[in-house]
Amino acid sequence: MRTPQRSVMRTQITEWEDGVASRADDFLAVEEPLQISVCGRSITVTMRTPGHDRELAAGFLWTEGLIEEPDQIVSIEAVADQTHKGNQIAVELRDGFPQNSGEVRNFVASSACGVCGKASIEAIRSRGLRPVQSEFKIDADVLCILPDKLRARQEVFGRTGGLHAAGLFGASGELIALREDIGRHNAVDKIVGWALLDGRLPLSNCVLMVSGRGGFEIVQKAITAGVPVLASVSAPSSLAVQLARELGITLVGFLRGRRFVIYAGEGRCVGERGVAVR
Repeated sequence: MRTPQRSVMRTQITEWEDGVASRADDFLAVEEPLQISVCGRSITVTMRTPGHDRELAAGFLWTEGLIEEPDQIVSIEAVADQTHKGNQIAVELRDGFPQNSGEVRNFVASSACGVCGKASIEAIRSRGLRPVQSEFKIDADVLCILPDKLRARQEVFGRTGGLHAAGLFGASGELIALREDIGRHNAVDKIVGWALLDGRLPLSNCVLMVSGRGGFEIVQKAITAGVPVLASVSAPSSLAVQLARELGITLVGFLRGRRFVIYAGEGRCVGERGVAVR
């Protein structure tokens, strides 16, 4: 996987170690705003790492419920702005701007918190999301190797130490797609957007592995893509667990080494030995 242009910036630093200060070159993960417009209407500005911007925009529209079918997108193109950096994406939809989308709003989403406008499961229910229907299973031993596989392919993180990643894996642990971004929700949107534009939704035979925590919004985005298993190296939130249990997604947290915690949907990954009660 080739590192996207403009995703890494070289800088000079002063490094202190054991009483000695020295000058050195270092690399930073780039953070720039991306404005997404739909049918001439600006709907969001999100702070992201440049690269795969069309996928990010497409994934955002899908996971936020602004489109319901992939063929609603007529075009999705980068637009040159006054900085000449292409930090704008213009989307044209087949039937124009969605008039029935009462929840559409203008907001700024930071790379840290994601889109914070949906504050409850009731808001998600109003979108009519259906429970994930999938017979997909993954062996627990395969699940345990995913964090190392994800980390090994994080090219920008390897240079900067400053990016999240979302990786899509098959039942045998093969890496299908990986995207990095300074925002963990953006990394997931890039994966979903890639699948949307490539005609792969729903992702009913995949595991989505994220490098951060499994928060409510990450679970929501996984559900919109039909992902049956979501795994993370850190903890989920209470609302994320509630949503996962309600809509039938397997939620795994603290996936590190030979240990993980299943918060919802244990039947997809506990293996033949089942669960021992302690």
